[in-house]
Amino acid sequence: MNTTPQFSDDVEAHHERLDIDSRGAVYVVGDVHGSRSALEKLLATLGLTDDDLVVFVGDLVRKGPDSPGVVDLVRGDPRLVSVRGNNEQKIVCGDTDPDWLREGDRAYFESLPVAISFDGALVVHGGVDPERPLESHTVDELLTMRAPHGDGYDGPFWYDGYDGPHRVFFGHTVHDAPVEREHAVGLDTGCVYGGTLTAYDYRNDEFRTTDPTTTHQERADSKIVNPA
Repeated sequence: MNTTPQFSDDVEAHHERLDIDSRGAVYVVGDVHGSRSALEKLLATLGLTDDDLVVFVGDLVRKGPDSPGVVDLVRGDPRLVSVRGNNEQKIVCGDTDPDWLREGDRAYFESLPVAISFDGALVVHGGVDPERPLESHTVDELLTMRAPHGDGYDGPFWYDGYDGPHRVFFGHTVHDAPVEREHAVGLDTGCVYGGTLTAYDYRNDEFRTTDPTTTHQERADSKIVNPA
């Protein structure tokens, strides 16, 4: 499938299309949340070559112990790209001003696309409303989508009713294992909450994960979803 997502002008201004034909391995990685150590371990297991590509689903920062380290790692490697998560958006909008924020960090977060597409894939942080066309979605909705016709972590979750046409890779909603559906792949497996950091190997259709990580922030069981 080679369908190109079509967005409203507001979102399209923050939509990046990638050509992966000349790339080697392609990975999509879940929410890192300042957990640089876990990210370094995951990248080491991937054994990246110069032609490989890693796309992050956003929320590189906040909650974990080393947000600047994660930013430096991703910014410093042209093979690593990311969409903007709601935690980057909070900094861009001035809703939070963490003490680790450095000159240039806010501008970097603002430069991150809200959506990245390639092949038949669409990478956003939150998700999409299955009952509405992409053209009707706002930037904020793509960043925070979880249960558009439900109640947050009580669901029903957007991906339960989504049947394409794009295969959407997302984070934001914490799961105790990756979500793997025909048209939706969820990759936030609670790295900062003592879970794993997960990558999806796009070429080989398989997940790669770290061992469970250090718990940097506690989270109620009611806010960790079992995808089954």
